[in-house]
Order: sequence, then structure tokens, then C-alpha cells
Amino acid sequence: MVRGRQARTARQEVSYAFETLGTGFLFTEGPVWHPTGRFLLFSDMPGDHLRRWSAADGVTTFRRPCDMSNGLTWDRQARLVACEHATSRLTRTEPDGSIVPLASHWRGKQLNSPNDVVCRSDGGIYFSDPPYGRAKYYGVERPQELPFQGVYRVGPDPGAPELLADDFERPNGLCFSLDERRLFVNDTARQHIRVFDVAPDGGLRGGRLWAETKGDQPGAPDGMKLDAAGNVYCCGPGGIHVFDPDAGLLEVIEVPERTANFAWGDDDYRSLFITASTSLYRIRTTTPGRPVF
Repeated sequence: MVRGRQARTARQEVSYAFETLGTGFLFTEGPVWHPTGRFLLFSDMPGDHLRRWSAADGVTTFRRPCDMSNGLTWDRQARLVACEHATSRLTRTEPDGSIVPLASHWRGKQLNSPNDVVCRSDGGIYFSDPPYGRAKYYGVERPQELPFQGVYRVGPDPGAPELLADDFERPNGLCFSLDERRLFVNDTARQHIRVFDVAPDGGLRGGRLWAETKGDQPGAPDGMKLDAAGNVYCCGPGGIHVFDPDAGLLEVIEVPERTANFAWGDDDYRSLFITASTSLYRIRTTTPGRPVF
């Protein structure tokens, strides 16, 4: 049992039983659950290996090589959208298995390395672009072409990505509020979460500081998602920091290894699949998550 640490507005301490679904990987990231296929996909970036887990088959190979994919999601048509470190592309996998680039350059310069991605119900695809994929081990070492780290949007018709914000040090995880009127984006280097208002045209406004992830244990802001109650879950020191909709810290779910990302799944969406360094874990949560499509 690993105990979630009580904090501020939490009224009781919560314990979680961690089930190890797989281990011995190099660095796990990008989990996403397929509700009809009843399987989880997750990335193992240094291994250039996109893996699949299901209750029936355990961990198997979905795609290898995978251009060192990181963040993954499904669009509203259940097509896989992937952030690729090795190519600095955002791509979509079509039903026939073909891979279509959605974004690779901004004003003639190659993107840094798309990191995490989320889709909005209007078809817009939002992604963060820090330079982690331009370093050894997590990507392919090469010079950075852009002088900033930004957040972008690709519209329903793919084309040149729209730069929405460029004042981050290391933009990383991102997720929408339940009504999709706000976008939360965290910054790994600055150890905080910002919130933007989403304009009618899909652009972003504001960007105020919303919450900080503090602690003296290993970890930093990375993957981030909302549960069905609107609580924000964000990787941070010690594991996963859980904030209520008003940015009050409810608890820290202490994870056995440094945590990179997580996703809800299983039929009731009360299973939280956690990618943490060399392993894939599962815990059960009281509040469910939300389907991606």
C-alpha cells in the first residue's frame, strides 16, 4: 500500500494499492485508454517502443519503431494522435494504419519536440513543444531551431500550427476544464500550473499562475488531467498532486517511482494507469476520470 499524503483541504487520508502491470521499461510516458478496444497504449521513449496493455494479453508491442513517441491521445474519431520526439512532429494514425503529419514546422523552422497533446470537442488539437526530444536518451540530439518553447493549436483542417503562447520555460502537460472554456498548462522548469481562457476562435487569453507543485521529493510537473468532478491531477514532487477546481491541494498520491504521466481507464474509468520511470502501475480512485472520445 502507498499512502496519499493529506494536505490543506483534504479531510481524510486515502490509501492506494498499487498494482504493477509491467516493469523493466526504459522510461514510460503518454498513457491513453481506448474505451471500446479496452486497452491502454503507452510510450517507452528511449526504447523507441509504443506498447499496448490489456487485461487479456498483458504488455505487447503496438508499434516499433515509433519515432520515440511521447504524449498520446485519441481524436474525436478515435484516431491516435502522437507527439514524436525523433521527428519533432505531431502525427495522426488513420484507420488503415497510415501516419499523417499534423504539424512539424512553424514559419519554416522545425518544432522543438511536441511533448503532450489534448483534443477539444470542436476538433482543435493543442500541444506543448519543449526541447526534451532534442537531447540524448529521450530523443535525437540536434540543435534547437526555434528560440522559444510554445503551446500550439492545430485546427480541424491540418496545416501550419498556430502559436498560442511562447512565454514558457518548459511547457509540458495540458488539459481542458470540464466546459472546455479554460486550458491548464504546466511548466516543468518553473514547477507551476497556469490557466488560460479559451477564446471563441480557439485562441488563448490570459495565462495566470493557477497553482504550484511544491515538495522536496523527486518529480516535477509533467502529465496532467481532470477527473469527472473537475479536480486537476498533475505530476509533481513525490507523485501526483491533486487540486480541487479552486486550486486547493487535496492530496499527493505518492507513487513508488518518479511519475511522468497517467490516464484513467477500465470500464468504469475508476482505474488510474500511471507511467512512472521503468514501470506501469494501476490504482483505483473514488472519482472516475473522463473518456477521451
